[in-house]
Amino acid sequence: QVQLVESGGGLVQTGESLTLSCAASGSIFSIGTMGWYRQAPGKQREMVARIGTDGSTAYADSVKGRFAISRDNAELTVTLRMNSLEPDDTAVYYCNADIITQAETSLGYLEVWGQGTLVTVSS
Repeated sequence: QVQLVESGGGLVQTGESLTLSCAASGSIFSIGTMGWYRQAPGKQREMVARIGTDGSTAYADSVKGRFAISRDNAELTVTLRMNSLEPDDTAVYYCNADIITQAETSLGYLEVWGQGTLVTVSS
């Protein structure tokens, strides 16, 4: 069974920083694109940042210059460093990854989501 486990959410004040981490585990052959998404109350889930296997990144316009995504391919982790947090950043943040799974005699593909971690930014 493959899973993603997030950590690092919490309550911070406007202007402060927070780092989210996500670790993959299970029968993993390789991991493709990894990313962070968020869903605020009453809103649709949106992409925050994603990173390819070559380290290429993409960010939502609303977080460019404030957030930074990185990954450790050996440790199967992805990290989101969030600076200058604003109340509009308040949401449940979800880790996401494209994972090639490994069974005894075959490979498979799963898009996997973490359980989510709550980030609350107070004004």
